[in-house]
Amino acid sequence: MSSCELLIRPRSSGEKTGMRLSIMPEDVGFEYLGFSVWRMAAGETLSGETGRDEVGIVLLGGRFTIHSSAGSWGHLGSRAHVFDGLPTALYLPRGTSYTVLAETDGELAFCRARAERAFPARVIRPEEVAIEIRGGGNATRQIHHILPPDFPADRLMIVEVYTPSGNWSSYPPHKHDVHNPPEEVDLEEIYYYKVDRPEGYAIQRIYTPDRRRDVTLTVQDGDLVLIPEGYHPVVAAHGYNVYYLNALAGSARSMAASDDPAHAWVRATWAEKDPRVPLVR
Repeated sequence: MSSCELLIRPRSSGEKTGMRLSIMPEDVGFEYLGFSVWRMAAGETLSGETGRDEVGIVLLGGRFTIHSSAGSWGHLGSRAHVFDGLPTALYLPRGTSYTVLAETDGELAFCRARAERAFPARVIRPEEVAIEIRGGGNATRQIHHILPPDFPADRLMIVEVYTPSGNWSSYPPHKHDVHNPPEEVDLEEIYYYKVDRPEGYAIQRIYTPDRRRDVTLTVQDGDLVLIPEGYHPVVAAHGYNVYYLNALAGSARSMAASDDPAHAWVRATWAEKDPRVPLVR
């Protein structure tokens, strides 16, 4: 993939609702991972099937009722947008049909991964989401573990990350493109970005150890970045808090990664956490 193929912009449309972006694994050179984002107005419905994928529906904002062949759940969602609180999500196994009813205006992310095994459908409520404050100094960030490695699923893993204005994230630069457990596993990954002001941005670098790939991307609200390989650190522009939703799937149900050895030393310098974190509670 070239740098332009790694960065996917949302669809430019005058419509306030509908699909904002969508990728399927075969379209982007992935083996497992797909992703889409939908905006819905109150009263609208959206129907679909998971097919051969397991799906994690992350409620980015709004309140929804979801009926499916694996169960029904009403009044899901407690935040207006991603900077307004903790997430609600729904895991659906492969072979499931579903219909989403928007109770309010809102936005949903559908994280998909090819799956061989089916696990029970399950709601992940805000009080069940583990919060981690990771890093230190101006590399402090907030992690929400939605579908962690110990969640009963086949391949799909999901986390949210909040990076305060001017801070670094996914740092020291790490990679997970070699199957060498327990030190590292081979994972495909996407970063879906939201920024707390529309003019804000972040910068993401993606590079391999041999520099065969070395690109730097400017990402804005609603952009998606594909991570097929390599190290992939992020920095939030000064003045703007940055959110990204990570979906991952690959060779093992683990998030084991290896740091870039040139920069791993910075971990030892983290004496204090940034007092601005947590950004949301």
